[in-house]
Amino acid sequence: MFRFGAPEWLLALLVVPAMVAVFWYAAWSRRNALASFGDSALMDRLAASVSLPARRAKAILRVTAVALTLVALARPQFGTRIETVRSVGQDIMIAVDLSQSMLAEDVAPNRLERARLAIFRLMSQLDGDRIGLVAFAGTAFVQSPLTIDYSAAALFLGAMHPDIMPVQGTDFGEALEVALDALDEGARDARVLIMVTDGEDHEQRFGEEMQRARRSGVQVYFVVFGSTEGVPIPLYDDQGQREGFLRDEEGNVVTTRVGEETLANFGRLIDAKVVRVGAGGTGFEDLVDEIASKDGEVLDDQQITQFEQQYQIFLGLALLLLIAELMISERRRTPEAWLGRFE
Repeated sequence: MFRFGAPEWLLALLVVPAMVAVFWYAAWSRRNALASFGDSALMDRLAASVSLPARRAKAILRVTAVALTLVALARPQFGTRIETVRSVGQDIMIAVDLSQSMLAEDVAPNRLERARLAIFRLMSQLDGDRIGLVAFAGTAFVQSPLTIDYSAAALFLGAMHPDIMPVQGTDFGEALEVALDALDEGARDARVLIMVTDGEDHEQRFGEEMQRARRSGVQVYFVVFGSTEGVPIPLYDDQGQREGFLRDEEGNVVTTRVGEETLANFGRLIDAKVVRVGAGGTGFEDLVDEIASKDGEVLDDQQITQFEQQYQIFLGLALLLLIAELMISERRRTPEAWLGRFE
């Protein structure tokens, strides 16, 4: 399997065609400048000491070296190895709201993407904790079982989108039931449930499952994304282009707002914590620190898949190309290049 550890660096490859354009324009400008001085045959004789193929080769080597360096920064990974790890930590189940309202853009770029970034940040801070994912909307299911293989969990997280849900809506009751069942299967005392949502609940079993969470001793957090002001829910076509906003049966634009008061009421019933994430993503860091600082317990040995970092190959090739570029001279050093120059 081939993947990149930091794929955002691949966007920097856009500089490569820009470099090609700069080198082409520089060569074109030099030719025009020489032509403006006078007789082309005379200019060719005067410029005979310059090797145009060597100049082109140096430009190609520079561009290729830059491209390889950028690929190396993206941390290409291919090839895997299996490691057996014994860890000390907690069981953390994250239930992610995949209702259409999570596509609202009152939090940039939208509620779901901001939530995904926050969960990635949490994963990067964990060490030895098992993490699992539950996807929910009008129904719920385990997207990723409890694991310490954070790479695998991240892949499952990246695939979470409203399109994967068979039933739309928001059923907190079923989400809690599925998440608590998954935590019970882990049979650990140190357990955390994080509900990532915008707080809009359209079902009635929320309170029942919250009482179950209280009896089981699971620490529950609500991480709320969005604003209390009503905003429309964008709709996109198969190409990812916005085609309008969600409307009701009467053709009115449907708006969504954070149900923070509802979550706060339930939170007080079982001593759950409600964390409001602001427009800039603020508010989540304290939760990460709090969860990471909790005492865990010894968990079972697990086999995890580790991807092999291969950036050294690309970085080494880039270095070799730069050395080769420095060794190539644009000057012709043969005596024939000077014959007849001053006749």
